[in-house]
Amino acid sequence: MLDKRKFYINGTWVSPSKANDLEVINPSDEEACAVISLGDQPDTDRAVAAARAAFEPWMATPKSVRLVLMEKLAVIYEARKDEMGAAISLEMGAPIDMAKASQAGAGSAHMADAINTLRGFEFDRMLGGHAPNDRILMEPIGVVGLITPWNWPMNQVVLKVLPALAAGCTMVLKPSEIAPLSSYLFAEMMGEAGFPAGVFNMVNGDGPGVGSQLSAHKDVDMISFTGSTRAGIAITKSAASTIKRVALELGGKGANIIFADADDNAVARGVRHCMGNTGQSCNAPTRMLVQRKIYDRAVEMAAETVNSMSVAPAGQRGGHLGPVVSELQFNKIQDLIEVGIKEGAQLVAGGLGRPEGLNRGYFVRPTVFSNVNNNMTIAREEIFGPILAMIPFDSEEDAVQIANDTPYGLTDYVQTSDAARAQRVARRLRAGMVEINGHSRAEGAPFGGYKQSGNGREGGVWGLEDFLEVKSVSGW
Repeated sequence: MLDKRKFYINGTWVSPSKANDLEVINPSDEEACAVISLGDQPDTDRAVAAARAAFEPWMATPKSVRLVLMEKLAVIYEARKDEMGAAISLEMGAPIDMAKASQAGAGSAHMADAINTLRGFEFDRMLGGHAPNDRILMEPIGVVGLITPWNWPMNQVVLKVLPALAAGCTMVLKPSEIAPLSSYLFAEMMGEAGFPAGVFNMVNGDGPGVGSQLSAHKDVDMISFTGSTRAGIAITKSAASTIKRVALELGGKGANIIFADADDNAVARGVRHCMGNTGQSCNAPTRMLVQRKIYDRAVEMAAETVNSMSVAPAGQRGGHLGPVVSELQFNKIQDLIEVGIKEGAQLVAGGLGRPEGLNRGYFVRPTVFSNVNNNMTIAREEIFGPILAMIPFDSEEDAVQIANDTPYGLTDYVQTSDAARAQRVARRLRAGMVEINGHSRAEGAPFGGYKQSGNGREGGVWGLEDFLEVKSVSGW
């Protein structure tokens, strides 16, 4: 079993202030694969103090120096990317091929984006031709607390750490205690890259512990959090006492609107996207809204697509689905499948229990419900598992109304061959992101949502600006 009890503080690996061990569970076999320690207030204080001491020197470091260090980190990351994929697969159950390509690969892509963004970013600007002696200075906000989830570990760690570094901030990272191994490896890479002591610190812990301590800490200037809406609300309340900035990337209940003139692959594409990462993505299109004219055939196609999927342990090669991350998640998903059945949704694929042949591990049957209405629990709550709810609609107006009838507003999807309609609907959807006809958003596009899906944006210029203050200077 791996021993990962130490924290990375002020450029060195240090022991926790007191023992508080937590086992990391491999979701494929329910066995402990590692042990970490959960930090306490003295550990959090020590890490924040290191970041505070490092802030002014790092803030004054030229952009060119920050770029060199970030580029070195990217080279190290690439050399150890397979190792990173293996850590992610072990800790949270992503199938090994997917973990190496997509999970670890997301870290590579976001590093490249952050480096490219910094190269072209101007921190000192003229206000305008009308005011030649006024300057706008973009300056780092200070010490930031970064709290990341388990479902896409490196996607979220890199989306926060690299822009914060680029901005000139110093930081304390608290990764998910459920999936901490990848962040431990990332901290090793930060040390290898040679970032100055105290610029990057990592303390393992849980939400009520280190997470709450960072959120309320008087010497932390900003919290960037990705996770559940419930936790985001608690963090916001805790941070209010010190008026610190809070950037939140929270839950979603994405609507995938499929019009009758959509391409032949739209349904299958939507199902695969929903089931990707075993349904554990905040931007998953978990509500499939289908025009009534093609609804019955779409339900058949969705069932056929799901029934062709296989589920297997994370360590097995191939394109299968893996387990969900934990027993808690497994039980939550099973409960919501049962609620869906009780509320009258029609089960057309999957259902309760583990897939055949898998008696151990947190494996869920990929599931499709039809005849769902938007008031049902499975259409309202973020399930965070491989569960698709199919809802019929009659008109464009009907589709938009159903799609927007949710407390969330992260990512919606539109499938139609009518370009004018696609653009019209995209403008009306109350979501931070809209993808049309299967086209993924490009590198540097902002990621974030409306309503209870959070605030702020990650990626590209927007992700860098989230970590900056704006200073207006006259008489320059």
